[in-house]
Parts: sequence; structure tokens; C-alpha cells
Amino acid sequence: MRSTIEVANIFRTAGPAYRAAHTAHLSLSQLKVMSAIETCRTAALGGHVEACSDCGHQRIAYNSCRNRHCPRCQGAAARAWLEAQEANLLPVGYFHVVFTLPAEIADIAFHNKGLIYDLLFKAASETMLTIAADRKHLGARIGMTAVLHTWGSAMTHHPHIHMIVPGGGIAPDGRWISSRPAFLLPVRVLGALFRRLFLSRLLELHNAGKLAFFGQMAGLNDRRAFVNHIASVRKKRWIVYAKAPFAGPEAVLAYLSRYTHRVAISNSRLLRFDGKEVTFRYKDYRRAGTDRQQVMTLAANEFIRRFLIHVLPRGFHRIRHGACPGLVPGACSPAPPARTALPWPATCLEWRQPRTNPRSSRPLRTCAHLVPAAAALW
Repeated sequence: MRSTIEVANIFRTAGPAYRAAHTAHLSLSQLKVMSAIETCRTAALGGHVEACSDCGHQRIAYNSCRNRHCPRCQGAAARAWLEAQEANLLPVGYFHVVFTLPAEIADIAFHNKGLIYDLLFKAASETMLTIAADRKHLGARIGMTAVLHTWGSAMTHHPHIHMIVPGGGIAPDGRWISSRPAFLLPVRVLGALFRRLFLSRLLELHNAGKLAFFGQMAGLNDRRAFVNHIASVRKKRWIVYAKAPFAGPEAVLAYLSRYTHRVAISNSRLLRFDGKEVTFRYKDYRRAGTDRQQVMTLAANEFIRRFLIHVLPRGFHRIRHGACPGLVPGACSPAPPARTALPWPATCLEWRQPRTNPRSSRPLRTCAHLVPAAAALW
């Protein structure tokens, strides 16, 4: 059932006061996201009128903002992306691998989002490629699709990478090598190499003067303080999590449709909004069973603050492909196992059907276009 409360309602009600109170601390990207969400599918963005040729029934359809951080605009974007990727899926098992940054490094990422998120992608992908190419493990060149998420279930800052990796790769002699049915690569080995690669390059960024720190973390601009800060995480075990393989390519599509274009919180998780406080569902992963589902209430200003910390830098790609094969168009010449046609789930086909008149079930045709009522604020 569709939620009657949306992030847009919260932004329209509490957004103006939040902007006024935090003008000096909001980036242009964050201001643009707020404006896009507030005006999404309203007269401010214009639209068109649809009419039934039989009975004359009409309805107004306002334009969407198409901002990648807007909860309302991600469904169609995800389906279009998935359709483009369908031909690249292989009839092999796919594994789900997650690389997570420790809290101490997440604090550094908070002040240097573009640099650290990019480093997270590069360190995670190089880790997978290096260990997979080792003859002691798989001995093959693998492919992957990686998706960046920067949030935990309660919208806290929790940067991590979700990877979809086919269960096999191309050997140096061109042969296809399959992984074991329920095992891809050893996670402890992955975690150790990921830690070494990430920290060595993080220190290089600091030595080059590319990292910046503010407020309570301003002291980390000093090299000695920075080295002391990351010393503790050198001894920690960095968690790399690998799930059992998906049941088949269709399951991979279903999974990707949930993860590729997800935002910090979906409208379906919102329970109540009284103008001052927001109540929503979240998962507490420290609990097990039914206790994992919890409810949280935040002041509207805190809800907006948490949402906005996940706005990505302009031009940053949060979905990336690496090496070959599988989900990487035309990335390698040796042929992996033959691809087969993949039936789309019924839910993924609905968006392609023409809109219909609810009274007569006849298709609606566009009969007029509406000019935007006002220009965007930012």
C-alpha cells in the first residue's frame, strides 16, 4: 500500500525554516536536492493533460524532478537501468559482497566525501580483482557491479559498497573458471588486503594535502594527529561480508532493482509526520528476529539533516562496473557461458504499459502541455 506521507511533505513543511537556520552550512547541491524534492510532481515543474478519446475523462500529470536523491523518482530510473543491463547477465551464480568502512574512517569520509567514496570504490574493486586473480583462490579475471550506499537504516552516516560478482571469471588462457557453488573468495583475506590498500592510499591523500577537516576534527589536518587517528584501525579486522549466491539471474535482477537506485529512506518507511516530528521504521541489525524491526521518531530538522548528509557530490557516479564479465557491456572478448533470455518479472513490465482511464480502461492520450508555474529556487 502506498504511503500517504512522503519525504516531499516533510521538506515542504519544515524545509523553509531549516534553510533559513542553516544557510551557512548547506551546500549548493543540498539546496538543489531540497528544491527538487519539494517541487517534484507539482505545478512548479509543469506537466501535461491526459484525456480519454472515448468519454473525455481528463487528468493532470505533473513532471517529476528526476533528481537521483528523490524517493519518488527512483522507480522508473531503476527499471530503465535494469533493462539496459539485462543482456549482460550470465547464466551463472552471482554473489553479493559488501565492503564497509570502520567508524573512524567514516568520520574522515564525512569531511571529504568525493575523495573517500572514490577511494572506497577503487580499494574494494582492486581487492576483489587481486584476490580473484591469485591462483591460490580463483585464478581468473572477474567482473563486478558496485553500488555505493552512505547510510545505515536510521539514516546515519555509514559508507559501504554493495557488489554483485559472477561466480567465475576468465583464466589467462581464455577458459571460463567457475567458483565453488557456495564460496567465492575468503572474506578474511579480502578484508586484510582491503584495509592495507585503503589506508596506504588514504595516507597518500593526506600527505598530498588533499584532505580537509573542520570543527572537532580540525586537528587531523596535522599529519602526526592523523597518523595516530588511523593507527587503531590498522589493528582492527575490516569486515567484508559475502552472501551465498543468488538462485539465478532473475534473482539478481530482483535484488538490483532494490539496491541500485535506493535513497537514504523510502516513502514507504514513513509512518507519521505532525509538522514537528517524523516517525519511521528502521532495522536495528544488532537485534535478531522480530526485534530487528524498530520505530524511531526524530525532530523534523534532524530528519532533514540526516537525509541531506547523503547528498553525493555533483557528478559522482555511485554505480560502477569493473573488469569482466557479467554486467559489464563488451568488457571482454573470451566468451563466458552462453547467455539466455531472461524473463522480466511482471512488476518490471508494468511501467511500460500505457496509462489507462480508470473508468473505461481505455488508454489516455496527451492532449495539452502545462508550462511550469515557477522557476526552481536553486
